[in-house]
Amino acid sequence: MLYPKIGIRPAIDGRWGGVRESLEEQTMAMAKSAATLISENLKYPDGEPVQCVIGCTTIGGGAEAARVADQFSTENVVATLTVTPCWCYGTETFDMDPNTIKAVWGFNGTERPGAVYLAAVLAAHAQRGLPAFSIYGQNVQDKDDSTVPADVAEKILRFARCAVAVGWMKNKAYVNVGAVAMGIAGSFCDAGVLQKYFGIRAEWVDEVEILRRMTIGIYDKEEYERALAWVKKNCREGFDKNAGKKLPSVITDSKVVPADKDWEFIVKMTLIMRDILYGNKKLDEMGWHEEALGRNAVAGGFQGQRQWTDWLPNADFTEAILASTFDWNGRKAPTPFATENDTCNGVAMMIGTLLSHSAPCFHDVRTYWSPDACERVTGHRPDGVAKNGFIHLINSGATALDGSGAAKNSAGEGCMKPFWEMTDRIYPPASPRPTGAARIMSTSAAAGSRAISDAVQRCR
Repeated sequence: MLYPKIGIRPAIDGRWGGVRESLEEQTMAMAKSAATLISENLKYPDGEPVQCVIGCTTIGGGAEAARVADQFSTENVVATLTVTPCWCYGTETFDMDPNTIKAVWGFNGTERPGAVYLAAVLAAHAQRGLPAFSIYGQNVQDKDDSTVPADVAEKILRFARCAVAVGWMKNKAYVNVGAVAMGIAGSFCDAGVLQKYFGIRAEWVDEVEILRRMTIGIYDKEEYERALAWVKKNCREGFDKNAGKKLPSVITDSKVVPADKDWEFIVKMTLIMRDILYGNKKLDEMGWHEEALGRNAVAGGFQGQRQWTDWLPNADFTEAILASTFDWNGRKAPTPFATENDTCNGVAMMIGTLLSHSAPCFHDVRTYWSPDACERVTGHRPDGVAKNGFIHLINSGATALDGSGAAKNSAGEGCMKPFWEMTDRIYPPASPRPTGAARIMSTSAAAGSRAISDAVQRCR
């Protein structure tokens, strides 16, 4: 795929005859340092390192700004970071593309007035209606220093992480499987809002499509058998309030639905919903070319309630396993997938996942249990972390299995983490929260310093 990239624009004082020549090396070094920082510390949602494109020339005026813009136009550059150690000519060097997200890092040095350019070019951006983020270090650096201070690194990484999220969702779809559930306002999908504010399209697929594919057999049969075996091995059944009851169903000829038949239906439904969102090359091999394409989704939701769930199994498992960082195929990128097709919460899940790369959770906030209420009902007054009471969260479907806290960090603490950090390792019981060097993220070691490591951790 053509990944969304961050374009690094090295801006420079355009005066030839000694000034520009003396700044070329440092200006380009700043650009390379910023690109390295981003690529070594940030990843796309699929786990690949974020790609940067450094301008083919330093930018001293409009002609070179245009050359770099032409270069970026072929690289799917969704955001630009202009860097400079010196004064430059504001409107002659700034990024004029209205479709890119912009930031400017101005060097903080006494002999190098990058800060003056930063202030001037931000004013130019504001006057021209082209918003830009300001990045500036707290402490003065030596004039020839091309390193990235920790506070600057944190700002650059925050900007780049958000910019990549915007680029990733661009032109993708929020897929509504079904329509509005039970009059819930959040389930009213406003296509205009999605397009205007997020750059994604809204698509709808009727729930009957699930039954069509299930009946005709438009799913990967081999994966179905493998997934069903995994579910039977790993998914323990809890209390079944409907066990033994006669319920209307199309799953089986019997009016009393065996649990195994429920699982068979649910696993097929999960495979089918995933294929609706993303497509499946296997379907193309089976002759189902249109279905194999998918909907180019970045998120989605399932109506379910009530016309579906009054007579068919609900999608709690489907929503939870799609949102998790693993399934029967091993670790995977999580899918933001909203219960009751709650588009508003689905978008929030999408943003959270794109920024954190962790699994999304969808909860109902049922009640607040005060200490007095707990004591009245149980005879016990909560203490410790619950001494002021607690909020009772019952998931409404799409709560990823990661939310159980079974996944651990290196200290053995329950956590939510990117799928590429998931392993089969069984961690020991949780130990006291580490401090100091033990808290430094191993993935940030390439940035080269303890301060940078701490900045990366704060960014995450």
